[in-house]
Amino acid sequence: MTGQTPFAIVTGASTGIGLELARCCSKAGFDLLIAADEPAIEAAAVELRTGGRSVEAVQADLATEEGVNRLCEAAKGRPVDALLANAGRGLGHAFLEQNFPDVRKVIDTNVTGTLYLIHRIGNEMRRRNSGRILITGSIAGFTPGSFQAVYNASKAFLNSFSFALREELRDSAVTVTCLMPGATETDFFRRADMLDTKVGAAEKDDAGEVAQIGFDAMMSGEGDVVSGWKNKVMSAAANVVPSGVLASQHRRMAEPGSANS
Repeated sequence: MTGQTPFAIVTGASTGIGLELARCCSKAGFDLLIAADEPAIEAAAVELRTGGRSVEAVQADLATEEGVNRLCEAAKGRPVDALLANAGRGLGHAFLEQNFPDVRKVIDTNVTGTLYLIHRIGNEMRRRNSGRILITGSIAGFTPGSFQAVYNASKAFLNSFSFALREELRDSAVTVTCLMPGATETDFFRRADMLDTKVGAAEKDDAGEVAQIGFDAMMSGEGDVVSGWKNKVMSAAANVVPSGVLASQHRRMAEPGSANS
């Protein structure tokens, strides 16, 4: 941390886990720069300011270099003590039935934009030899995601990347933590057009509890954390169950119309 009030950047902070992570940061005394690609980020900033912290909001498309650059410029050179890279996008239905621009948007948001942001902020942290990075991965990254193939693959990338980056920074004072939640009560499944699936209709984890688990792990410098005992069991099972079986199981949860079967 710097000697001044700590400063955090939280992406995907308009709703869901991202907003809850921003709340965690605010309660812990961080000033905030929050970002999302929708106008609701301004309402989130208004709410967060009631906690007495300085909160700036940026509406930007973090799937693009321009959007990431705009976010970084909004920091105005202030050292970033914590980067919570949470912005993400889902996509349901069969891969060959999806519009490719939608596929590309998932990859650019979850992978390319996230990596570019971490590369920019991470280099500044390394120069100072101080900082914390939280990456929102997912237990979805452990399972071939039939009818959610691109999303699950993107989370597998982030899960793997976080461990690799943590190892590369092992001899520094910069920590990398990967939060791997399961299905969480957010707008994710509506946005991914998955409300008619079993996973979309099922009971989900509380976003506030998930965020607190991730925030605490980041502050403790842990490498990774799976939120919820059921998700811990599922992630452990994924290490021993054949991939073909996992893909078949995922189909039953994510295939359109499965909520009524």
